[in-house]
Amino acid sequence: MALILKGAVKLYYYLNEEIAESMTQDWPLMRTPWPGLAILAIYLLAVFRWLPDYMKNRPAYDLRKTIAIYNVIQILYCFYVAYQSLKLGWLKRYKIVCEPVGDGPESVEYAWKVCYTYFLIKIIDLLDTVFFVLRKKQNQVTFLHVYHHFGMVAVAWGMVKWVPGGHMTLLVPVNSVVHIVMYTYYLLTTWDESYKKSLWWKKHVTQIQIVQFTILLIHFFVLVVANDCSIPRQPAYILIPQNLFMVILFGDFYYRTYVKPKKNISKKK
Repeated sequence: MALILKGAVKLYYYLNEEIAESMTQDWPLMRTPWPGLAILAIYLLAVFRWLPDYMKNRPAYDLRKTIAIYNVIQILYCFYVAYQSLKLGWLKRYKIVCEPVGDGPESVEYAWKVCYTYFLIKIIDLLDTVFFVLRKKQNQVTFLHVYHHFGMVAVAWGMVKWVPGGHMTLLVPVNSVVHIVMYTYYLLTTWDESYKKSLWWKKHVTQIQIVQFTILLIHFFVLVVANDCSIPRQPAYILIPQNLFMVILFGDFYYRTYVKPKKNISKKK
């Protein structure tokens, strides 16, 4: 038992100190994983226990104005992060394969304006679930929804902690552009309820989600098979199964929501 504990402490020190990116260590929430884990624990307790219990005998809140403002903020922040990522990295000095984190003023600026801001956005994203519960739409608090939001906070934290720049950060502009489209759709539905009934809108938002995870899956897989690549491959070993799992989950959701109903209608005819 003592040997296991000693190994765990050694592993924790290795991950949290030895291989951590020094330029981000002193930023808020980054010194240790415990504050981030506390946020995620509060999130899970809130959306599965505290808020459902609170709403049990209460009518649903009308949050249309609040959600509209929230969607606008999300669109602006996602645009900012995507723009900065392209401006400081992917359209300026980054190569598509095996780009290291780097050092110097430009790397610090990229880490702060892109990676760390992206991490904060992923924390704000957790409000999506809170809004579902307060509007008494607990059926939308699915495994896919919660796992995706939980996982993206963890992935974004890890990116800032260990690789705040370079190859792994392609997920920032890709995911941010997808979220611009997604939150624009959500914003439109707050103004006009008829958009919620539009299969065309919903269908393509889900398709874009699947495409993004497929692109990132390929991008991370390239890092594993690339020759003469000087950057660590370990993050790819984590992100490849993560993105493959997301492709499977979103693909299953797409099939059950848009493909299977059509097949059932055809059979009835």
